[in-house]
Amino acid sequence: MENNKSTIVRELQQDILRWQGMTERRGLQAKVGLGAVERAFPNHVFPLASIHEFVSATAEDRAASSGFIAGILAKLMETDGVCFWISTAQIVYPPAMELFGISPDRIIFVHMGNEKEVLWAVEEALKCKGLVAVVGEVYTLSFVESRRLQLAVEQSQVTGFILRRAAQTSGSTACVARWQIQSVPSKQLGGLPGLGFPRWEVSLMKVRNGHPGNWLVEWSPSGFQIIPVSYAQTTKEELSQQTRQLGS
Repeated sequence: MENNKSTIVRELQQDILRWQGMTERRGLQAKVGLGAVERAFPNHVFPLASIHEFVSATAEDRAASSGFIAGILAKLMETDGVCFWISTAQIVYPPAMELFGISPDRIIFVHMGNEKEVLWAVEEALKCKGLVAVVGEVYTLSFVESRRLQLAVEQSQVTGFILRRAAQTSGSTACVARWQIQSVPSKQLGGLPGLGFPRWEVSLMKVRNGHPGNWLVEWSPSGFQIIPVSYAQTTKEELSQQTRQLGS
């Protein structure tokens, strides 16, 4: 009897997650290589067929968010597919997508005249079942607008990313998760001068039915790498030491 009750509860939990858009897209892995970050979500998988909101207070944060999103797109588009990237002005350098293993011609950049047109284009693109993902750059996003986008992806199974430029982050939306991505200094490769692989401080600020948290993540040719806390602390100390040496 107890086992039957447990089975019923698990089935109800899965039904609730499915109704909320927490499902795996058929024929496509829901794992995107984010390790501990993915374990913060229900079922320990990155939610597809959902809307993810990225908030950025500065131009640097927007660039960091764009790079992090590109890393996720690289996994989602690993075998096939096309993505729409919609904005009023292009800030992404298409050839840079090759750093993440994405051929630039597989991302269609669409420029609209104003924010209202961007949201309209994003909603219409999210209804297209032939796309893998849609990225939209806007200034703000209301709950009603986000709900319309979520309803669109529940029908099409397309994954949406909203890159929001407003610094204010307390507003409520229907998005499955709210992220904040910030660049951190990269680690020099083999002690040689120059830049290492892109590295970000990843904050999962809100996640529906999940566990918010913070992680240090690096991109390399093999994909996302989670930097252990002890190693991250060592890296920060090394950078501080280098800064003091330069100042002396």
